Amino acid sequence: MAMVFPAEFHELEPFADWAIQGERARYAKRVASTMEELQAFYDVAFPLLRKGTAYLEQVGLDGIGDQDKHLLWAFCSLVTVAFPVEAWGQPRVPDSGPSSIDAVVEPAV
Repeated sequence: MAMVFPAEFHELEPFADWAIQGERARYAKRVASTMEELQAFYDVAFPLLRKGTAYLEQVGLDGIGDQDKHLLWAFCSLVTVAFPVEAWGQPRVPDSGPSSIDAVVEPAV
């Protein structure tokens, strides 16, 4: 089976479904997930954030490979789940009703 992420980030493989392109799709996954699922992803991804940032800073966006792209998207998902895990204790923004995120411009990757 092909690895979704670069080998240095093999710990993320069980969370390959978090390598999601687009803020709207990441938000949809977040609100459709349980806190247990968010916490499990966060617990594995957050300790890798510094290493992942350093790794991705060395990758050029022109011609970026699929594994590197998936790693970037997984860390974008980490940003999306951080507040629910660290502050709110729930996938949705507290007391916000039917809120949503509408990104006007997405990165080209």
